[in-house]
Amino acid sequence: GKCFWMRVYEIPEGAKTSKGRAIQNLINIEQDDKVMAFICTQDLKDEDYINNHYVIMATKKGQVKKTSLEQYSRPRTNGINAITIREDDTLLEAKLTTGESQVMLALKSGKAIRFEEAKTRPMGRNASGVRGIRLQDEKTDEVIGMIAVDDMESNILVVSENGYGKRSSLEDYRITNRGGKGVKTISITEKTGNLVSIKNVTDEDDLMIINKSGIAIRMAVADLRVMGRATQGVKLINLKGSDSIAAVAKVMKDDEDEAVDIEITDSQDANENGTAIDNNETETEN
Repeated sequence: GKCFWMRVYEIPEGAKTSKGRAIQNLINIEQDDKVMAFICTQDLKDEDYINNHYVIMATKKGQVKKTSLEQYSRPRTNGINAITIREDDTLLEAKLTTGESQVMLALKSGKAIRFEEAKTRPMGRNASGVRGIRLQDEKTDEVIGMIAVDDMESNILVVSENGYGKRSSLEDYRITNRGGKGVKTISITEKTGNLVSIKNVTDEDDLMIINKSGIAIRMAVADLRVMGRATQGVKLINLKGSDSIAAVAKVMKDDEDEAVDIEITDSQDANENGTAIDNNETETEN
């Protein structure tokens, strides 16, 4: 629940395969703590900007909290409290919003909720927030992602741990009050596994999926057709053995090498480890 700052140019730039630097070398984070979310902001000295933007946070147990960006505009090297985390809970996600965004939370069990950001009033940095979504089962269920939607034309893309995914229209999710149980966003079966990621995407985006074994695949979102909210989706990536998806990221489309698959050096590797299945869901042609 702590917040730290750093300037982007202070982050060492590395090649695709380089290991990166330990975060402890860059910010004053405690040894046993972990980074859960990061936000890119513009000038924190611009009063209009910091007073008209908010940071909205979500925890794994379904709490949400909104705080004015102005309260985070005075950096301290030792960090500051951003949210009070209750026992057995963990911060999951933080997003920058405009005050008129819509918030969506998704659960591991395949449910998602959509509500107006205005339903959560701004609070101080030390508050622990209000209920955003009700878990299906307090012991086994948890929130796996939160998105702040500004573009009402965008689609919602969900991915499950066994490599299945799909995108649905935002309109399929009706606007409700925060704190409800949500609606089904993907059919969870043994074949699909639990939900692991939710993103808001447009045809202009690319999708990057990284497995726990370190394999990555990149595909164009435009290749995924829009489906109904309660379907189980199509297979996006082939997983070997007990491998599962570690992370899903939305990246900007690269016009030069449009959807070249993370340049895996050995073409056989590309076929074995990272291929989009469903005929339409293969990478776009060069």
